[in-house]
Amino acid sequence: MKAVRLLTRWLAASCLLPAGAAAASADEFRTPSISAVRVEWRAVLDQLRSEISSQPAIAANFTFAGQRRVPAWHPRSMPALVQLNAVTSPIFPGIGRSPVPVLLPFDTAAYLEARASGAPDSLSVSRYQADFRPADLFHAGSAGYDAMFSLEPGAGDGMPQRTFDRPVEVQITGSILTYDLADPLGGKGEPVKALAAQFPDMRRFIREGYVRYAFTRFGVPYVVSIQCLDSAPRTRRLACREAYPVAERFLKALRIAGGQPSRPRTDISSDIAERPAAASADFSYRPSGDIIANSGAHKLGGHADLTAYSQIRLPLEKAPAFAHSQSAGNRKSDEQATGYPWRDNFCEARSFEVGQCAGGFGHQGQDIRPGACPANGEGPQSCDPKQQAVVAVRDGIVIRSTKQQAATLQINTRNEHIRFRYMHMNPSSMDADGLLNGRRVAEGEKIGVVSNYLDHPNGTSRHLHFDVQVFTRDGWLWVNPYTTLVSAYERLIRGRGREIGPEPQASAAVAHALPEDVIRPDAREGSEN
Repeated sequence: MKAVRLLTRWLAASCLLPAGAAAASADEFRTPSISAVRVEWRAVLDQLRSEISSQPAIAANFTFAGQRRVPAWHPRSMPALVQLNAVTSPIFPGIGRSPVPVLLPFDTAAYLEARASGAPDSLSVSRYQADFRPADLFHAGSAGYDAMFSLEPGAGDGMPQRTFDRPVEVQITGSILTYDLADPLGGKGEPVKALAAQFPDMRRFIREGYVRYAFTRFGVPYVVSIQCLDSAPRTRRLACREAYPVAERFLKALRIAGGQPSRPRTDISSDIAERPAAASADFSYRPSGDIIANSGAHKLGGHADLTAYSQIRLPLEKAPAFAHSQSAGNRKSDEQATGYPWRDNFCEARSFEVGQCAGGFGHQGQDIRPGACPANGEGPQSCDPKQQAVVAVRDGIVIRSTKQQAATLQINTRNEHIRFRYMHMNPSSMDADGLLNGRRVAEGEKIGVVSNYLDHPNGTSRHLHFDVQVFTRDGWLWVNPYTTLVSAYERLIRGRGREIGPEPQASAAVAHALPEDVIRPDAREGSEN
């Protein structure tokens, strides 16, 4: 029945794409379709009992018999999980908020045994998590959890030598929610022989700049991923084959570290997105997927997507704002790069893999410019063209390490598990402002200014690159943010835009594709325009 339901959704979503535009008005935007899983918590308890039984004295501290006559999602039904969360929450704050079992490379039994035997509190937590450093990020919410750990060069007994000379970052996500995408690349991969006994259904595959390990445990989808390039090893570039043993070490060390049952979830069906009723006097936009002619990979077209993936605030503080191509290979003057109508550039040719684009490669996001400052600005509130604010689109958690030029905002709520990435703000400024892993920001809060950083200052035109990722059974995937941004802009200006076109366009130069040698692992999937 689940397969039938997903097929029905896929067919319904297909009717909303331009190929089937007759079935849906061009003025209709859709909310995403999201599936919810049911967690097998009794199997979780069995696994936890098995994991801590290696230390009988420790196991005696856990109560596996729950109270009767309470709902299965009530904490008193599974006291062992409450006790586990109490142990691990000082290390992984908020771990009990996760509605799915939290799998981490953390040995709770060894940790408790060391504490019971008088081990000093100063002892590094790395001893209990397969030599991975203390978590760079841990965040649990109503949709699931996300965590990031690093393995230093040379750390870990038995690890092979590698050329890459920096810590390797490993990410893991477990989610009760998965976004239903029409995804031709979804579900592929190969088994991992060394992990087959522990993870019988595991798939390993390289997708969108990451090697990914996808598996299901207790009915929940998990994905472990490492950013890498499928190329020769280099000191400043992690090759995927160097990432494999790091990922396998991480996966072999996974144990139940926490989580708590929640009320059962239901699938979230796609629906018509809310938009302002009143028409805007001037805002207009070209259709989703209508990119500049011949600017896609292999000169193929864009990816039309009428989904408004989230009700966000516009990432620029003020209107007017203008969505246009900012390709460094086809720079335009301020006059040419601003103004209405807006235009999609999600699938412009780049060297970044984007599974949603017909050519397999794309831009990953949308370029946006703020409006020019008035020529006759007056008083202390006059506009400074170099200080136009970038703001948080929602309340969320920042994912960003020092020196990285991308800042990601993650939303984890009962109905959403989604990420928004900002690029081209100056890394030094973001470091100084504390825009780093785990920082909480509020919707509308200023988090930077529009800039032109692309591996170095003045590397691109002054604009914001903004993109959207959603969690799927293949991990975090880029989706077209254009409709989401159009919808956000309409709410900001309190007026519904007018769609223009598609119209025949004269051929334009193929958009700039960054050479591979400028894609650096610390750039979080590269340095897009």
